[in-house]
Amino acid sequence: MGKNVLIVDDSMYMCTMINEALSAAGYNVVGLANTGEAAIDMALDLKPDLITLDNILPDMIGTDILKVLKQDEKIASKVIMISAVGQGSVIQEGMSLGASDYIVKPFTSDSLIEAINKVMS
Repeated sequence: MGKNVLIVDDSMYMCTMINEALSAAGYNVVGLANTGEAAIDMALDLKPDLITLDNILPDMIGTDILKVLKQDEKIASKVIMISAVGQGSVIQEGMSLGASDYIVKPFTSDSLIEAINKVMS
């Protein structure tokens, strides 16, 4: 049985691309969220094995969402941050807050799946 994944990104294009890549690799996409508030609600509700988290959302930034998710003992999801922001300080902050990996846009489906498989193994 495939692992459950929640995709968080405000770009429909990115959601579709990530969804297709994950589905093709045998993962089960259980939700798509395009705001930080929706991401937190869905993460609490669905308790996915993995969350792909965009860092720039209309209402919150990914690192703030990560803080909320990691404070809550009920959420054991692994988190892979995905962002066009590739600054070392931002990546470091994401990793120090508990992200399992940080992928910088643009990326290929193959590199995404490779990173996810590594985190989920």
